[in-house]
Amino acid sequence: MPSSNVAPGAVRAAVIDWLDDNYHFGDAESLIQSDERSFLDNGILDSLGFVKLILHLQDRFGVALDPAQLTRENFDGLGKIVRYITGSGSTGS
Repeated sequence: MPSSNVAPGAVRAAVIDWLDDNYHFGDAESLIQSDERSFLDNGILDSLGFVKLILHLQDRFGVALDPAQLTRENFDGLGKIVRYITGSGSTGS
């Protein structure tokens, strides 16, 4: 898990901004509804978008993500992404 000095609010804003710019054009936050809502199960992101978002986060925050950790348990939802990128806890193995 990355351990960074990135503020959770910065990661949250970056994910929402990226979703707005690439998929939902200003509606991402209203579609997410809850930080624990699944992106994949609720049509917020598809599998290709998931890969693109991961690449964006690596570039944006300068973190190297372990491919073995790229699971739904760690990344399928805004809260999970924030916790993983900031190193503040993981919901998966």
